[in-house]
Parts: sequence; C-alpha cells; structure tokens
Amino acid sequence: MSRKRQKNQMKFAFLVEDEGEARRATEGGVELLMAKCKTETSKQLPGKLMEEICERENLRRALKRVKKNKGSPGIDGMTAEELQGYLCKEWLAIREELMLGKYKVKPVKRVEIPKAGKGLRKLGIPCVLDRFVQQATLQVIQKYWDREFSGNSYGFRPSRSAHQAIEQAQKYIEQGNRFVVDIDLEKFFDKVNHDKLMGLLAQRIKDKRVLKLIREFLNAGVMENGLVKPSSEEGTPQGGPLSPLLSNIVLDVLDRELERRGHNFVRYADDCNIYVKSKRAGKRVMANLTKFIREKLKLKVNEEKSAVARPWKRKFLGFSFTNHMKPKRRIASQSIERFKTKVRAITKRTRAKSIEDVVEELSKYLNGWLGYYRFSQTQSVLQKMETWMRRRLRCYIWKSWKRGKTRFYDYAVHGIRGVMPGKK
Repeated sequence: MSRKRQKNQMKFAFLVEDEGEARRATEGGVELLMAKCKTETSKQLPGKLMEEICERENLRRALKRVKKNKGSPGIDGMTAEELQGYLCKEWLAIREELMLGKYKVKPVKRVEIPKAGKGLRKLGIPCVLDRFVQQATLQVIQKYWDREFSGNSYGFRPSRSAHQAIEQAQKYIEQGNRFVVDIDLEKFFDKVNHDKLMGLLAQRIKDKRVLKLIREFLNAGVMENGLVKPSSEEGTPQGGPLSPLLSNIVLDVLDRELERRGHNFVRYADDCNIYVKSKRAGKRVMANLTKFIREKLKLKVNEEKSAVARPWKRKFLGFSFTNHMKPKRRIASQSIERFKTKVRAITKRTRAKSIEDVVEELSKYLNGWLGYYRFSQTQSVLQKMETWMRRRLRCYIWKSWKRGKTRFYDYAVHGIRGVMPGKK
C-alpha cells in the first residue's frame, strides 16, 4: 500500500462509524432506538458504553464543542484549533487505547484565578485531547443520568439555568417560606471523595473501561511550576468538561435525602438553599443536614458562610429578594459592589487610554453583566447604577481635557456654557 493511500485511510478513520451496537440500532430506525430505551431500566446504563462514546456522531459533537469553547492549551501546548488535524492522523491509535481500556491521561495544568469574593480558585486545565475525550464521555453519560436527577437541581444541566433556580426560590418564598437554610460546602470540588464517587458510578455503569477512564481523569495529577504532583484521594479538578457532571452525581445523594424529608429546596452546583417557615425549623434542618453531609457524603459544611436567615439578607447566585409578600428579585449588594469595583478599574482617570477605548472595554463588560442581571425586577437600582457609571465617564473626559482653556473650549463645542462638573 502506498504511503499516500495509507495516509488518506488514517485521515478518514476518525470520520468512520464503528461497527457497534449503537450503529446497528441506528440502521434499525428511530423505532428501534425508542423501543430499546423503554426496555432498559432507568437505573442501568448500557453494557457497551465505550462503543457509544466512540461513535462518529458523538465524536463530531464533542469536537465541535471543544473547538467552540476554545480554552487555553494544557501541558502539551496543543490548541483547540490544532485538535482536528491531530485526530485525523492519530485517531486509530487513540480509539484502540480507549477500546482496550489503556488510554493514559496527561496531568492537568494548574492555574489560579481570583474568586468572586476573596481568595483564589484553583483550576486545572486538561490537555485539549483529554478535554475532547472527557466531552465525548460526558455527552453519553449525561443523556442517561440527567433524567434521573432531581427536578430541584439546576446547575450544569441541559435546558436548565441559574435564572430558573432563582425563579423557583422566589416561588418558595412567596408560598410563605420566609426563612432560608443557606448551606455552603467547604471547598467542595477539592474535597469530593474518589472512592465515594466511583462507588456511585459503579452502581449504574457496568462497562469497566469507562470506570477506569474516569478514575484516570481523577488521578491524572497536576503540573505546577514545572513539577508534576500526584493527585490525592479527593477532589475533581475544576476546568474539565466532566467535573460538573461528577459533582452533580455526588450531590444527587443530598437531593434525594432532601426530597425524602419533604423540603422545599433549590440547588445549583454546590450552592444549596432550603426554604422553611420558621427559624426554629431552619436550625433543626441545618443541624441534621450538616451531620448527613459529613457522614454520608464525606464533605464538610462551611459554618462561617452557612446560615439560617431571612432570604432578603442572603444572596443566591448573585441575586437576593425584597421582603414584600410577593418578593421581587433584586441584585445582591455584593454583586453591585463587584460591579462598581470593575467599572472603577476600567474608568480609572490615570489610564492612558482614549475615551473611545474605555467605552469599548466597558461595553464588552456590560453586555455580559446585563445579560445575567437584567433578570432583576428592581429597575430603579439599575437606573442608579447607570447614573453612577455615566458620571464616572464624564469625570474621565473632564480629566483628559486637563487645562482650563481646553475644558472651556470643549464645553463650548458641546453647547454648554457657564457650567462646571459637579456644580449647578
């Protein structure tokens, strides 16, 4: 066989669907797929899960998602744009490793980013190939597992959002639950017990190759300052596509316990709020759940950040509520302060930037910020923030004019005479 022909075969190997059960089901039509789903128990995942992970269509979707998300390269330096070319050349060997359960995961690159409050959040950036494999695994496991999750869980799930979680919390308060048990899990992503997680996965996943692959991702190790450190027996590295699903699988145990006890609750990732009718009931719930989380989930509740209080004195996903009988959504004071801190940095008057560049930078930030916080129902707060922000921009322009003659001339150009900023 010529080298050119061999190269073409390897190039298109990634695009060829494998001869697995899922392909035979597809050839049988939609009816066969639906019939198969109905006969399978809701608790059990298919035995040949790895074949489904390596299917052509699933891989196409995973590749599209990784390229769309972009992200920084891992320790090998490969970018998301280079991934497709690499897969065209090496996919046969990678697929064989996955099928035999011999795929080796590279250590993740450790980076630190500032938290919304204080301190730093540690993220792990996997290599782009590992992100691709994680994404393909996520898509298959999630479609079976997601339908079993609680209806009160909103974080990192298809067709669910933070806004829906906030709206549900608002309904609970309107129904007369005027106290909230706000539970904060201490360093949740760093404290997830691997054995507990793998035990939960093994209850439904019988394909040992998939279990071994997930264990590989958990034990990949971390490269920090050029040195590879082995992973501990705890934690799911934040930054990989699979971590949010694994966290939901662990915390689904908490959701089921809350449902069994008949509580009104909303959970988004590791943020969990339970709504009760009295402070006494809230303290009882807090004590019982703290014990359950410590003993059953092997996690710890952060006592400093957790509390039983009125909903309008706490924040949830950046929002809070008014204390009316029909509460309204409002932006939490902490979120407003973070907004002002960011705007102050952008409009700092000593920056050597033109007003056009400042406005462009501010617009990019505002588009994302308003896209989330426009959900607020207290428009007067947004109007006050806009007034404050415009004053910051006027001060920036005033500072850039520098001399009195320039200021007088530019005021005249804009049709303003005898008026100074801050004076009537």
